[in-house]
Amino acid sequence: MSWGGPGFVLAIVALSIGGWMFTTWIRAKHGYPVENEWGGTVHRTDAGADRKIALLSDDNARLASQIGRLEERIAVLERIVTDSNRAVTLDQEIEKLRDDSRI
Repeated sequence: MSWGGPGFVLAIVALSIGGWMFTTWIRAKHGYPVENEWGGTVHRTDAGADRKIALLSDDNARLASQIGRLEERIAVLERIVTDSNRAVTLDQEIEKLRDDSRI
């Protein structure tokens, strides 16, 4: 084998290209950004990402409204417990709130 011949140079070029292709494949497989031919990065695209974002946004809105309702209920309970100046008993106040929530 001639170390200075064109076969050796082509072998080095082929190994370099093969190594670059292998590392690019590994990076793409594991979700790392890959460099394009101009030196910029190309990020992995997820086809279901928009759907996941929409589902999470809906779930977030639902949970936020549920927290709002729970905060209102806690405020009513705090008012019942701390309001000792009223002549209404606790049982009557709870029944009144149950009747209001059924409406």
